[in-house]
Amino acid sequence: MLKRKIYSRLAEWKQDSEHKPIIIKGCRQCGKTFAVLEFAKVNYENVLYINFLEDKQVGLIFRESLNAQHIISSLSALYGDIVSLTPYKTCIIFDEIQQCPEARTALKFLSIDGRYDIICTGSLLGVSGYASQVTSIPVGYEHIVDMYPLDFEEWLWANGIKDDIIQLLKDCLNNIKPIPSAIHNRMRQLMLQYIVIGGMPEVVADFVKNKDYARILRIQQRIVRDYQDDVVKYALQEDKTLIKECFKSIPLQLSKENKKFQYSLVRKRGTANMFRGCLQWLEDAGIVHRCYNLHITELPLEGNAIHDQFKVYMADSGLFVSMLEQGTQFDILQGNLLGYKGAIFENALADIFSKMERRLYYFRKESGLELDFIIRYRGQCTPIEVKATTGNAKSLKTTMAHPEKYHVYQAIKLGDYNIGQTNNITIMPLYMAFLLTDT
Repeated sequence: MLKRKIYSRLAEWKQDSEHKPIIIKGCRQCGKTFAVLEFAKVNYENVLYINFLEDKQVGLIFRESLNAQHIISSLSALYGDIVSLTPYKTCIIFDEIQQCPEARTALKFLSIDGRYDIICTGSLLGVSGYASQVTSIPVGYEHIVDMYPLDFEEWLWANGIKDDIIQLLKDCLNNIKPIPSAIHNRMRQLMLQYIVIGGMPEVVADFVKNKDYARILRIQQRIVRDYQDDVVKYALQEDKTLIKECFKSIPLQLSKENKKFQYSLVRKRGTANMFRGCLQWLEDAGIVHRCYNLHITELPLEGNAIHDQFKVYMADSGLFVSMLEQGTQFDILQGNLLGYKGAIFENALADIFSKMERRLYYFRKESGLELDFIIRYRGQCTPIEVKATTGNAKSLKTTMAHPEKYHVYQAIKLGDYNIGQTNNITIMPLYMAFLLTDT
């Protein structure tokens, strides 16, 4: 079984004596259902699992009445021969709760009742297109936690990297000292594999077991098709084709030197008005993340964001690579990427940062000066440059040479390096990006 951070989040929730119903929200197939079932089986005497996607009839209970006692009595009548709904010893799981908006509204009354712990999952909460949406979200009576495909640290755990090795990496970063060669080389290999594999649980589990890249690619391409099918099933009729066109254009968007998203690349003479809401649908579904340009390299970053200038990255690096031409996996692992390597490695860093719940920003001026990412790190506005191997970072040097203009006093260059530091620029291997947690 894959070790996931969500188990710790669920344990913290359960230990809170006043915990409310919790909703685990995330993209399709990121492991939500498996995680909540495993957690519930270990931590409760009784578990009632309800999947609103599979069992349409159970939704009638919530349409009849939102009274907690009515709901519990009806569930007991329906499932009593399967599980005993013993108060304070039972966990009720509502899987795919977005399929039954009335059940989400009922969370308020089940929370007030307080006799049963409620865990919910939702894959497409908030996206437009459902025939019926929640008319009354139980504000103050639910706790929402975002869940993602495996992040890079979870990937390391899956591949046998122990916490003492991760602690060694942290110590090397804090003290700016080189990582031992054997560990460095193993981590470099795992980074390239992560770019190709990504973090979808089914994909990671299959890779750990079989190490077969052809099998992995087939699974990833099936997941991408499933995402496209979700658009057909759930998006508004007038948006279906437009959303799919936006989704399919992402590799082309990132192939440009200036990776700013352009609607004219989605469709000839395409405009923001034509595709209004389409990218938001994909973002709400957890499939993509937007990275916003900044007016200026200053904190707060969100306050300086230009919301009509952005790049779009796939939320999972492996799925992005699977959308590229056949053979790209091998090229990445061999380092034979030529011009497209910038897009692949940028998407990998966007994957790592977004799973750390960092919002994504970059900085580009009309002069051509561009910084791949900007983060708040150790209290400062910090540019991040990404290199697939090694290389110059001209824009970064220009920025650092003019602190009076850009107000930047520290920066990070990620690539195929060991750790070092030059003129307030920390140079480090790409695989250490997941350790940039200080804000």
